[in-house]
Amino acid sequence: MQPLNIKLTSQSKAKYLQIADALRESIIKGDILAGSKLSSARDMAQAYGLNRHTIMNALQLLVAEGWLESYERSGYIVTNTLPIQNSINTVQSQELTPKPYRFATTLTAPEPTMDLNHYAYNFAGGLPDLTRFPYKEFKRSVSHVFNHLDTSQFHYGNVAGEPNLKSQISHYLHKARNLKTADILMCNGSQEALFLVSKAFINKGDYVATETLGYPPARKAFSACGAQLVDIKQDEYGLCVDDLKAQLKRVAIKLLYLTPLHQYPTTVTLSPTRRMQIYQLCYEYGVMIIEDDYDHEFHYRCQPLQPMAADDPAGIIIYLSTFSKIMFSAARIGYICADPKVIAQLSAWKQLMNHKNDVVMQLAVAHWMKEGGFERHLKRMTKLYKQRYEAMGDYLTQLQLSGYPIEYIKPDGGMAMWVNLNKPVDQLKQVLQSKGVYVQVEPEFYFKDSERSLIPKQHSYVRLGFAGQSTLAMQAGLELIAEHVFK
Repeated sequence: MQPLNIKLTSQSKAKYLQIADALRESIIKGDILAGSKLSSARDMAQAYGLNRHTIMNALQLLVAEGWLESYERSGYIVTNTLPIQNSINTVQSQELTPKPYRFATTLTAPEPTMDLNHYAYNFAGGLPDLTRFPYKEFKRSVSHVFNHLDTSQFHYGNVAGEPNLKSQISHYLHKARNLKTADILMCNGSQEALFLVSKAFINKGDYVATETLGYPPARKAFSACGAQLVDIKQDEYGLCVDDLKAQLKRVAIKLLYLTPLHQYPTTVTLSPTRRMQIYQLCYEYGVMIIEDDYDHEFHYRCQPLQPMAADDPAGIIIYLSTFSKIMFSAARIGYICADPKVIAQLSAWKQLMNHKNDVVMQLAVAHWMKEGGFERHLKRMTKLYKQRYEAMGDYLTQLQLSGYPIEYIKPDGGMAMWVNLNKPVDQLKQVLQSKGVYVQVEPEFYFKDSERSLIPKQHSYVRLGFAGQSTLAMQAGLELIAEHVFK
């Protein structure tokens, strides 16, 4: 075909793009039919007074977009299957409608991330004070990593984590928690750890026992992997051993998920006697224990009890912990301690998810720990959180003395308090959000799809975090809560 009459009018747009636009528009309008052979690049160059390479660039762009096909010695031909269906004078293809996706499991879409800037008063239960982290100090550890770079560490491998960090954590756990580690698997936070354990141990239909009130993301991970969840009764002292025994006799429970220190969300610490009884029962019935020790460091009244994993002669405990409460959640530093055979399987599953950890972050944390920055920061934050812990207790007591029917038991440690308002709290979260107050309410901590669910009909508790905001903000926020609930 003869070259089209094309006028180049734009001074700001490249000439090859103008040529491509003109040819594309002519194809869409039907001035150039599907299957038509274009003039040679040489002829078009002469006709338009342009360099042949300019024409070639335009034609190659249209090939890349699917408008043209290029054939050796034959030149360029308009494709019979055009990129858009509404091109004039072309054969219309059948309109396709989406079909339902066949997901293996349909999960609830995640809720929007909490915007910390949206709330003037934030009582999130495990939120550290991010303004007090020594960013400049930690930046020096990051710089050290790059200044002493071993590029081999950036290749695939070490799926279990950087040896330097594993060594530092192992030393720290032995010193601070009397926990001797046989092996450690580094994870991108404790949630990845929970999912790995779920994938490694849970077959569809397996029973997993959990505290009735518990950590929602853990139960969602178990459920997503096919588990049937069994609620175990709790009292003011923690998990009820008699009820656990009854459920072990009733169904073949495979895993027991526990937060024995500062139970999530009730903040109760499980006594040594109950811990021993639970361990013996689980050993007798062949149950693995997942011990989630999420905020071990923050204890104010006495030394915290050592983890159950510190006395695990049968190797039935999978111990999880995280740096999120000490540093910040974006660091994504979590870890698993367990028998080497268990770690080997979990590592194999982790390799299917990602071949590598965040090497820079892990090496930086290892250096920070080696230089003593980690423990200095921990001491500062423990002192600060103790002050806020005492302040929260004082404010709640003041509200009690003012006549508000508030009930609470001051925990030995942690980052939150479990408070009974003796008023319905089902709608409280939404109402307070409109007032700039973030609070967690009792219904959030039950799992309605448990095989054995113990959800009560009435909900009156709130979980009030005290670590993440100043004492002045805490007091003002508590007053707003009290004004709304008891008005």
